[in-house]
Amino acid sequence: MRLPSSGALAELLTAARTAYGIPPDAGLCAAPGTQAILQALPDMVGPADIAVISPTYGEHAHIWRQAGRAVSEIDSLDRIGDARIVVIVNPNNPDGRLTKPGRLDDVRADLAAKGGLLIVDEAFADVAPDISLASRTAREGLLVLRSFGKFFGLAGIRLGFAAGHGDLIQALAARLGPWAVSGPAIEIGTRALGDSAWIEATRAALAVSRERLDRILLSHGFPIVGGTDLYRLIRCDGSHAQFQKLADAGVLVREFPDRPGWLRFGLPGGDPDFDRLDRSLD
Repeated sequence: MRLPSSGALAELLTAARTAYGIPPDAGLCAAPGTQAILQALPDMVGPADIAVISPTYGEHAHIWRQAGRAVSEIDSLDRIGDARIVVIVNPNNPDGRLTKPGRLDDVRADLAAKGGLLIVDEAFADVAPDISLASRTAREGLLVLRSFGKFFGLAGIRLGFAAGHGDLIQALAARLGPWAVSGPAIEIGTRALGDSAWIEATRAALAVSRERLDRILLSHGFPIVGGTDLYRLIRCDGSHAQFQKLADAGVLVREFPDRPGWLRFGLPGGDPDFDRLDRSLD
């Protein structure tokens, strides 16, 4: 019934800082989902060419293009060229590609030297915490984005975080404005991020479910070409027909019109769903 208080928001940020391993001298702000952060960024940085490591979440390239920026979608960090802003999703969506933190930090240093910025979207890093750059967010030229809803299964809460150099984060927080995050999101986020036992148990449970999903997919002859402990990417002939067949059986997977042959499977929710998927693939 009340507006979110500054004290409650501070507790949320403390919980996020601890859960993600963000150092005390790095800036940190919360937003109503990382999408809101992405929308704000083009107006906050000066003119620069953008390089997006692709294929990946389509909004990254789309938002910068919508803002009138020159965007190159490249398949490797070795092809950055003259871009001063580089965007990478790590682990990547949908293929789960991992880039080592040391390699990313080298890119960050190169970009920082010319006034650039490395944006690392770690939306799926909760299942791969060792690859996170969160501990390095006090360094110049780095912005790390974290998504709350995916790992905790609460996409509708709309909660995300940005960590980086203090000046950049202060400007971002000002851009988002007061009361950017709802009171329920602050309360739920604080409790969830502070529950380290649940987080560790869920990481283990997701790994087990991912292995079970792998076995089902492989048993039906679908090669797994990537993914994380939250989703798997397969390659198959006639992917659209397979997508439609599964949809008719009440199983929704993700197809990629620009990548024919790819289908992405989320983790089934429990035994009945695993069994239904297995039957649907027969």
